[in-house]
Amino acid sequence: MVSGTVVVRNASGLHLKPAARFCEEALKYKSTITFTFENTTANAKSVLSILGACVKCGDEIEIVCNGEDEKEALKHLISVVEEGLGDEI
Repeated sequence: MVSGTVVVRNASGLHLKPAARFCEEALKYKSTITFTFENTTANAKSVLSILGACVKCGDEIEIVCNGEDEKEALKHLISVVEEGLGDEI
């Protein structure tokens, strides 16, 4: 299991479009992928779970990956979040 933190930088946080992109990227990996924000743990492979976390711009999330490709998944997902998930930063 590996984990890392990243600040959500896109202007509107994890609303539908960035949540869908985050989910799409997480689904590329075999590992179990979750993230925590405040007292919420979200399944990164579920758009509804991501939306339910109510992550806003400037919030820090901790991404946790567990499985055979966990290191690659963590590195990629942190990068995608830092780039704004296809949304304006």
